[in-house]
Amino acid sequence: MTDYRILLLPLLQMKTGMRRFYWLSLLAWFCLFTAQAQYVHDILGGKYQKRTIEMGNDNEGRVICTLVRQLPQPGCRQAILYLHGYNDYFFQSQLGDSAQAHGYNFYALDLRKYGRSLLPHQDAFYCRSLQAYFADMDTALHIIQEEGHRDIYLIGHSTGGLIISYYMKHHPEAPVRGVALNSPFLDWNFGWAMENILIPTVAWLGNYFPEWVVQRGGNASYSHSLLKKFHGEWEFDTDWKRPLGHPKRAGWIHAIEEAQQDVQKGCAIACPVLVLSSTRSYPESAEWHDEYLSSDIVLSVDDIQQYGERLGPNVERHRIEGGIHDLILSPRPARDEAYRLLFEWLAHIK
Repeated sequence: MTDYRILLLPLLQMKTGMRRFYWLSLLAWFCLFTAQAQYVHDILGGKYQKRTIEMGNDNEGRVICTLVRQLPQPGCRQAILYLHGYNDYFFQSQLGDSAQAHGYNFYALDLRKYGRSLLPHQDAFYCRSLQAYFADMDTALHIIQEEGHRDIYLIGHSTGGLIISYYMKHHPEAPVRGVALNSPFLDWNFGWAMENILIPTVAWLGNYFPEWVVQRGGNASYSHSLLKKFHGEWEFDTDWKRPLGHPKRAGWIHAIEEAQQDVQKGCAIACPVLVLSSTRSYPESAEWHDEYLSSDIVLSVDDIQQYGERLGPNVERHRIEGGIHDLILSPRPARDEAYRLLFEWLAHIK
């Protein structure tokens, strides 16, 4: 048996000043660890809480990610982890409320440089490889397990769906029982020349000139289809989900192209996969069209369905009539259909 007095001997032999420094250092470490491990009230209010997680440094400096949760239901051992899309963050509290109503504890992850995790010195949403988010995913899954959950299900929207697919391909051992994808960004939505010549060229250049800005911004039609003050039903922080988007750099184009090319080859995701999309796409322009309220104006639904089928041996696919790009933000009845399909699928794969 270990005599723990031996472990304390070096401390006892220290001079008074050194002992004081030791205890102060230990106290500082303990306070930092405790502060990091604590949840605080989230901006969504109610039972929503958030936990800030230090993720070290990257080329821009300090990096964090943020885990949001609803106050867990005692004794519940199954949980959902939601991952947002590009130019996005978690604000869809109706999804968390619905998850708990169906018997799941609910978590959402604001990735590094997004939403709650965006720091003043950072270029919003930027990365040079989607693998940078794997550490955020690993950390979130570990915490959810540590908080007593046996069965974990992932839900990803748009770029979040691409990240989850990419992550699961390279982490087949991840503790995940099922993957649900809401309009996943599995391919660009451009013409043949753009997708086969221009995008690969820019992606290649992104290896050497990652900071090169290739697009300054977009148009606000999609945001207008969501925001209550225009044509939608929702309110969100437009500094975190920007109506005109954010400048896109060649390094980010490279990151998306690299992940899409890998995922399109097939992922062999072992757990069940659900792929949801709208029934149709509609070209986005600066001019408003009522079709924006019943179509995906961001991605090609045919691409979503085509590449979604390759994600694993157990893929279930559905198209939702009247759905928009983020299906859970669609006008009713499409929104209700998205929830029905999601929770019926979850109940079926248990």
